[in-house]
Amino acid sequence: MTFLTSPEDEAFRAEVRAWLADAVADQGPPPPAGDWAARRAYDVRWQRRLSDAGYAGMGWSREFGGRGASLGEQLVFLEENARAGAPPPGTMFVGTRHAGPTLIAEGTDAQRAHHLPRILRGEDVWCQGFSEPEAGSDLASLRTRAVRDGDHYVVTGHKIWSTRAQVADYCELLVRTDPDAPRHQGISWLILDMRTPGIEVRPLRTIDDDDHFCEIFLDGARVPVANLVGAENDGWRVANVTLRFERGTAFASHIVELGRTLRALVRLARTRRDGSGVAWDDAGLRRDVGIMAAEVTALWRMTQMSIAESARTGLPAAYGSAVKLRYSELAQSISELFVRVAGRPAIAGETVDGFDTGTITHDYLWSLHTTIAAGTSQIQRNVIAERVLGLPKGA
Repeated sequence: MTFLTSPEDEAFRAEVRAWLADAVADQGPPPPAGDWAARRAYDVRWQRRLSDAGYAGMGWSREFGGRGASLGEQLVFLEENARAGAPPPGTMFVGTRHAGPTLIAEGTDAQRAHHLPRILRGEDVWCQGFSEPEAGSDLASLRTRAVRDGDHYVVTGHKIWSTRAQVADYCELLVRTDPDAPRHQGISWLILDMRTPGIEVRPLRTIDDDDHFCEIFLDGARVPVANLVGAENDGWRVANVTLRFERGTAFASHIVELGRTLRALVRLARTRRDGSGVAWDDAGLRRDVGIMAAEVTALWRMTQMSIAESARTGLPAAYGSAVKLRYSELAQSISELFVRVAGRPAIAGETVDGFDTGTITHDYLWSLHTTIAAGTSQIQRNVIAERVLGLPKGA
């Protein structure tokens, strides 16, 4: 399957490419890892550049403040961002990639009017409060309670793996509002203001020596009932809308980036000395790279299909789980191969043939989480089996 671009799309490509050439250079490199205040400021600055230039919310309708771009323009924009090495969404990821789209699909007019412009302008950063210590892959086992008290819910519980919660203004929060209902039917989706009393955020340092992930402790935090998205106890369905955006379209820029990473790996392999020749002389390496390149292309085609489905129906297709599954495993494979080509200097983070092997090693360590985040590979296989292939549910 190939999406053919129109002359209008190619004119748009030239416009975007010219804008990115100046904007990316002016934005400069990101701040060092661990400086989250600086990282937030960096991401906000880029999001506002996108907004000012009319490139924020490419796929969002004009009704909700987006560009209302055609499918061709959306795909061209993703490709040109990767080509230019534009900043990734970073701290804007949750807000722009799935909280915002969920509010478009399920929110009230008041919720959309307040939050969507602020997300597009980079005024608010969002995090996700889904997983818990006892409810990761089995998300429906979540225990965080929300008890109705007049016009508020009183929330008590513990969330984990909440990426960049330490700089977030809002959280898309799953809570149990009916403890007596069947576990998939007693859940609600709330907008949590992270400045609410009764919230404590504790960053978690991981193997890549950073603290992207956080725990969130809630002790009697009061959330207005007006912040309920969808109906009370219908949060499992709303959460699956969020997850379809997260798996089906949110990784589009990451997949384009995979191709860029693979090309960088080839450049290093062509110069990296290995015995009497260079690493690229290895036929096995060339075979592996060829297979990976074909898989990146296939993933991009599937992503194009998912974006097209989202543009047509308002929701990505269920086969987004297949995209997420293969993306996460392929990202690990490419990162591991890159480290192998870099060789022993990667352990010390040395520069080899112009490549910062410290970045290569960091990216490999970071890739280890991809088969867990946004639903583990095992969960994705279940979703594919049941919702795409129509196979019967397991006992």
